[in-house]
Amino acid sequence: MKFEVVGSGCRKCIELEKRVREAISILGIEADVEHVYDVSRIVDMGIVSTPALILDGKVILNGMLPTVEYLVSLIKSKVA
Repeated sequence: MKFEVVGSGCRKCIELEKRVREAISILGIEADVEHVYDVSRIVDMGIVSTPALILDGKVILNGMLPTVEYLVSLIKSKVA
């Protein structure tokens, strides 16, 4: 399982990465987490609103900073 947090490094993007890592820990799953900072790569991904979250190549969230509880629920629904 691979998560990509997409954003240029703003406060919200950094916080999303922290919350994703916390949600993964709560769920007790193994996953890689990468933060994509490169603007040209972000554009190539088709992301127009950050922060965004990609799970195994599919955008599952963009333009918002969800709570850890929401992320736990979202991740559960995607891996079930």
